[in-house]
Parts: sequence; C-alpha cells; structure tokens
Amino acid sequence: MDNVRYKRAAVLGSPIAHSLSPVLHRAAYAELQLTDWVYERFEVDEAGLPGFFARLGPEWAGLSLTMPLKRAVIPLVDEISETAASVDAVNTVVCTEDGRRVGDNTDIPGMVAALREHGIEQVGSAAILGAGATASSALAALARICTGEVVAYVRSTARAAEMRQWGERLDVEVRTANWADAAEALYAPLVVATTPAGTTDALATGVPERPGTLFDVLYEPWPTALAARWSMVGGAVVGGLDLLVHQAVLQVEQMTGRAPAPLEAMRRAGERALAAR
Repeated sequence: MDNVRYKRAAVLGSPIAHSLSPVLHRAAYAELQLTDWVYERFEVDEAGLPGFFARLGPEWAGLSLTMPLKRAVIPLVDEISETAASVDAVNTVVCTEDGRRVGDNTDIPGMVAALREHGIEQVGSAAILGAGATASSALAALARICTGEVVAYVRSTARAAEMRQWGERLDVEVRTANWADAAEALYAPLVVATTPAGTTDALATGVPERPGTLFDVLYEPWPTALAARWSMVGGAVVGGLDLLVHQAVLQVEQMTGRAPAPLEAMRRAGERALAAR
C-alpha cells in the first residue's frame, strides 16, 4: 500500500458536517508522513450509497460510515468481519488492492480499548442506559469484558425485547429495566450511557458518593451533566472522544497498513477541533 502514490478515504453519512473523522484521520496521515493520502467528508444517505460505491475507483483505500449507513452498506461489500456481523453494523470498509471491499466494525474493539486505557479490563456487572444501535455495540463490547449480568434501562417493551434478543445473540446475560428506574443504574461498577444529548441530564443529581466508571459515548456537548457530576465526586469517566479516537485508530491501521496509528496525535487534533467549536 505504501507504494501507491495517491490514496483516498472518506467518511460518509447524513448528516455529516459535524463529523470529527476528517480531523482524526488527517492528523494520522500527517504523523505517518502519508503526504499523498487525502481524507474527505461526503453527505450520503441510504438511497445514495449504492451510487457512491459504484463510482469508487482504484485510488480508494477505505471508508468510514456513520448513521444511517452502518446497516445499509452490508449488501454492498464482499465480506464482513465476525465483529461486524455480530451486531449487523459496519462502520469501516477497506478497499483491498485486488478490488474487494471488506466491512468491519471498529466501534466494538474501540470501546474495549478505550475502557482498557482507563484501567477497565474486566467487570463483574454493568448497566446500559438506552437501547439504540450504540447500545448493541456496547453489549458486544461488554461480551468481551463483563463476567456477569448487564442491566439495560429502556423506555419501551419493544426496546426491552430487542435488548434481550441482542443479549442472546451476543451471549451476554441481559436483564431489562424501566427507564423510570434508571437512577439505579448509577450504582453499577460500569455504566454505559448510549442515549442522545440531554437524555441523562436528570440523572446527574443521583450519582452516588463513590461511583464506579461511567462510559458516556457523547463527545459534543462535553461534558454532559452526568459526566460532569460523576467527575466532581471522583468517579472515573470515559468519554465519547475516547471512543471516537480508538475506533479511528483501528480504521487508520486497516486502511493504510501502518500500525500502530498515532493515538495521541489523533486525540490532540480532536481536542483542538472540539475546543474551537
């Protein structure tokens, strides 16, 4: 790969203007001295995705995919990894030199790596706030590090059923609870918040005196009210930028063939970009 004079990569999604992926990947290219590599951003929805793929030429090294494309892309790739198949979600496509397109999911190992960086190698139990697409990735990550029960706090019986199904598929012991009781989640040794901005704000007043670890997948706005309170009482907090950087590191390594990717340079670039917003 290093002998190719010009390579392209990009992040696709809708909306996409807010994405930090170009900042992170370009920082990696600069650090790795990949001066002929470019990383772009394209507004692409589900309807436009097949046409975008049809126009991909040999200069393409890979794609990062965000919502709503993580499942829509699956029929367009030649194969997907076991990790991606486990949650029916692809966030990374690597274009190989022989013209094949391989789908993977770096969100799941990215979550595991972000937790490991903060000293979390294994937990006896955990709680998940929310039940969307990110929650299924969180369950897949917890399948690798949680030895006991995961309690998912959800708003509807349909969402509860979905989370139990994901638990069975991922071989994770999942119990569901009503969102009205979400304050109970804060006493778990690891709490993973996967909900949209503002959803967990009301829980901030219920943070215990000696909390465990909070993994809040949001990075903007940051800190969330829950993360701010958690930190204030001395609890460990893993943020959305941690996840974003770790999953991007894996993407850079797969797309460029260079490892290790420059984690700290990418993190600093992300922090600067967020501070400038």
